[in-house]
Amino acid sequence: MNTAWDWEFAFEIFPDIIGAIGTTISVTVIAFLIALIVGLILTLLRRSSFKPLSLLTAGIIEFVRATPPLVQLFFVFYATPLGGFETGAIVLGLHYSTYMSEIYRSGIESVARSQWEASRALNFSTGQTWRKVILPQAIPPVIPMLGNYLIVLFKETPLLSAIFVVEMMNVAQGIGGNTFRYVEPITIVGFLFLVLSYPSALFIRYLEWKVGSLNGNNNVQQRGVKT
Repeated sequence: MNTAWDWEFAFEIFPDIIGAIGTTISVTVIAFLIALIVGLILTLLRRSSFKPLSLLTAGIIEFVRATPPLVQLFFVFYATPLGGFETGAIVLGLHYSTYMSEIYRSGIESVARSQWEASRALNFSTGQTWRKVILPQAIPPVIPMLGNYLIVLFKETPLLSAIFVVEMMNVAQGIGGNTFRYVEPITIVGFLFLVLSYPSALFIRYLEWKVGSLNGNNNVQQRGVKT
């Protein structure tokens, strides 16, 4: 096997690999949105006052977290009529929703108990309490941790090559198998993952700063009203 870097070969295969970048991005974004939404739902269900529901949710979360995502991908792909793309997006989204539920839970538990009591004093309904008081205070502090999973999901998409999804790693492996040259395609894939992940990290930092500045302005306004 030739391990010397060949620029001509690298430029030749680059269009083939980057042609699959759309699949990588699409799966990642869809899985991330699923994880954000389902993660919050799991958190609320786990906090339910109906103990059987709370315990069942906790059991599901622990089961999903304890099972490798590759096994989950194989099971759903071969046991359901879903295609590879749908399987990848849904399974990765549901898998990481269990991790995000823990992040949401930490944010909710950081909200002072007095905020709950104030909501009851104002006769807020349960929905109003969550929507107007608890979630606006619980979510901003955990945005960086939630955002980290966007980057993690980018790096998990190569798992989808196992269920025949034509994403970047799948293309790179195909090129390597046909040409017996793996250095160039794998290196290009690594570079493209860096190109995708770094802007995502910058976006999360910007979002964190934006939310923090908005909260700071709101606090200043509240102090101004009190004075």
